[in-house]
Amino acid sequence: MALWLILLLSLCLVTTLKFLIDQFSHNKTKKTKPTNLPTLPPGPPKVPIFGHALLLSKYFSAGIGTFFHELRHKYGGIITLHIFSTPSIFISNHSLAHQALIQNGAALAHRPGPVTPSRVLNNNNQDLGSSSDARWRLFRKNLTSEILTSSRYKSFNAARKWALEIITEGLNNQIRSGEFVPVMEHIRYAMFCLLLFMCFGEKLDEKTIRDIEDVERAVIANFVKFNVFNLFPKVGKFVFRKTWIQLLEIRSKQESVLLPPIKSRRDRREKIKQENPNGYVASYVDSLFDLEITVEGGRKLANEEIVTLVSEFLDAGTDTVATVLEWVMAHLTKDQKIQEKLYNEIKRVVNSSGSKEVREEDLSEMKYLKAVVLEGLRLHPPGHFVLPHLIREDIVLDGHLIPKNALMNFMVAEMGRDPNVWKDPLDFKPERFMVGNEGEGEVVDITGSREIKMMPFSAGRRICPGIGLGTLHLEYFVASLIWSYKWTDINGGDDIDLTEKDESTTVMKNSLRARVSPR
Repeated sequence: MALWLILLLSLCLVTTLKFLIDQFSHNKTKKTKPTNLPTLPPGPPKVPIFGHALLLSKYFSAGIGTFFHELRHKYGGIITLHIFSTPSIFISNHSLAHQALIQNGAALAHRPGPVTPSRVLNNNNQDLGSSSDARWRLFRKNLTSEILTSSRYKSFNAARKWALEIITEGLNNQIRSGEFVPVMEHIRYAMFCLLLFMCFGEKLDEKTIRDIEDVERAVIANFVKFNVFNLFPKVGKFVFRKTWIQLLEIRSKQESVLLPPIKSRRDRREKIKQENPNGYVASYVDSLFDLEITVEGGRKLANEEIVTLVSEFLDAGTDTVATVLEWVMAHLTKDQKIQEKLYNEIKRVVNSSGSKEVREEDLSEMKYLKAVVLEGLRLHPPGHFVLPHLIREDIVLDGHLIPKNALMNFMVAEMGRDPNVWKDPLDFKPERFMVGNEGEGEVVDITGSREIKMMPFSAGRRICPGIGLGTLHLEYFVASLIWSYKWTDINGGDDIDLTEKDESTTVMKNSLRARVSPR
């Protein structure tokens, strides 16, 4: 206890001294610089030393969405919050987001350090989401060229059918029991199995899958708590000793469950190629075996580094899709007219193809399906914010100075629900994305290259590389679940609670439980 107290007092002293030095430097600079230079964007009054860190405690009671919604209405579409002495800029204005991410993309292409769960868990191994410069370009190029091109991810068609079988088996068991279906439970597990298949190119046994899923859920659940070691890297492991031990235990468990399939795949992949050349599917982990870190003399990745990258891939591709999928199914269950309109489109396309199931090649003919998915992404982006950007050079937005080394983030949910851009923004209306005689909307570019109206996958240089794969998964599973089952609620939709809850993604506070019957 005495050591803990000494360390805490030392930390407070260091923070106070840093604040006084910053203030002295700031006052000295003010005397020598002109006073007509651009200033930071507006924000609430800050507390000396802590900035707005204490104000952010309001987040825990009000919820992050409500908190920033109130700030936006009070201070506008660009806001400054100080976390101690570091300015953090939050943007909800569509035009300013485009100026920042597209027109000033080079200045925003960096990360402030560990910002993803897998990177926080092991500060020595970098992943794609948290890295910058040459390492980021290498990891991104490898992921996009080896896994995320349309030709590559279409090769995992059989894996998606397997994931669908996992969902339908769970649904059918619930149907036979006469109980309501816990939708998220089946969807999340199936998505995790699918991402594991894409990682390793083959099915893993159920025990291994469950073990890996358990440790990855622990990684995500403790992400915020473990971030303390990024804020205080030197003293944090002593001050927060129990949390540090927990982090080490989770990382050890993660390596113990992921290293065996990684090593097995490394040892057997050549044999698998020779025994089944036509059925061999190149996986994500295969590409990591061959990857060379050019900035470090062309060395190969160590197994522990591969664990970090595999963990990132699993975390990024599972909850994001599962969350949006549950929200979409909730709205389709709540509004039977939208569900039947979508079913009729799917029925027409499937029947015309002569198939008995939804085929991926038929998805392009389902315009209303695409509108339903886009509406789900607009109203319920999996994250209300993107990963933070580190500003590498001074830029000016809307007459305000955004200084070098400031952090910048974007209020994705606020943009998708902005009444100045979207009519009836809180209503689930897929017709807003239907063009011409079929609806009231217009073509919306969700990549943000031309303009930004919504950015569920972010935009600019750090746009999510899985945008194509994520959209495919949403379209395929929504279409398949509506084609095979009718989704209803016992009270005609009145029991479906659309209240949000902040977790690793923004989920339903009360998970969807629906009555499902075969078509």
